Amino acid sequence: MEFEHKSVLLDETIEGLDIKPDGIYVDGTMGGAGHSSVILSKLGANGRLVCIDQDEDAIRTGTQRIGSDDRVKIVRSNYCNISQVLENLGISSVDGILLDLGVSSYQFDEAERGFSYRFDSPLDMRMDRRQTLTAKDIVNNYSEKELFRIIKTYGEEQFAQNIAKHIVLARQKDEINTTFELNEIIKASIPAKKRMNGHPSKKTYQALRIECNRELEVLKESLDTMMDLLNPGGRLCIITFHSLEDRIVKLAMKNAESPCTCPPEFPVCVCGKKSKGKVVTRKPIIPTQEEMLNNSRSSSAKLRIFEKI
Repeated sequence: MEFEHKSVLLDETIEGLDIKPDGIYVDGTMGGAGHSSVILSKLGANGRLVCIDQDEDAIRTGTQRIGSDDRVKIVRSNYCNISQVLENLGISSVDGILLDLGVSSYQFDEAERGFSYRFDSPLDMRMDRRQTLTAKDIVNNYSEKELFRIIKTYGEEQFAQNIAKHIVLARQKDEINTTFELNEIIKASIPAKKRMNGHPSKKTYQALRIECNRELEVLKESLDTMMDLLNPGGRLCIITFHSLEDRIVKLAMKNAESPCTCPPEFPVCVCGKKSKGKVVTRKPIIPTQEEMLNNSRSSSAKLRIFEKI
């Protein structure tokens, strides 16, 4: 299935990267190569672009879109392995890194991937189908306490406790295999008058997807590394789609800018922690009204930018 080529905050991100024609750039989440293809168009003959994605369909689609170009290297991996990927290519530092943390349209729209509550399909949700853990494993094997924790924390779901309880009760009778089976369980766990605000499964599916792909751990573990890989003046641009991701990015950038841990009453810094750079975006950049109208999936997007000094 083809990607829907709607890159979120495209102009704002390209501007934020402040692209030098002969620079080296990394798109850590290539997807359909919407951002990548525009970055490439800004590079001169000596510029380089490294595109990373863990999803085989993204690798195929992105490669088709970019075509054959000696300036580009496309690597199937998770962006958390960025240091190793660059080392393998003989690159020690870069001028810009982009992460677009949204789930690709095709992942939602391709029924068999199991990301969407709109299609009756196996509970999968793996972004990298080489991994063994699936959403089905989580739903059928996690304890009620663990299910409650992830649905509450990652889904910010008001009825997390009830949903976790109903999942455990249902699976005692029979294994839960499909999205529609899970939808019925979630629906029965939420009072009818509370089901008016969007699809009742939305928050639970978000939680399962985040857990299945370790999305927040991967993000937390990667941010410092990415900032360290930047050349002076290099930019890190990150697009998030929910408050948990945004909080992690905001905090990491703030700590990189002001890492000093000395008590405020100390006249001079003695901890020795040096600033890595500056936060370019005091407030996150959000889509225009026009973009939100044209692409509903952009409505929760936030772009934050950090510059190395």
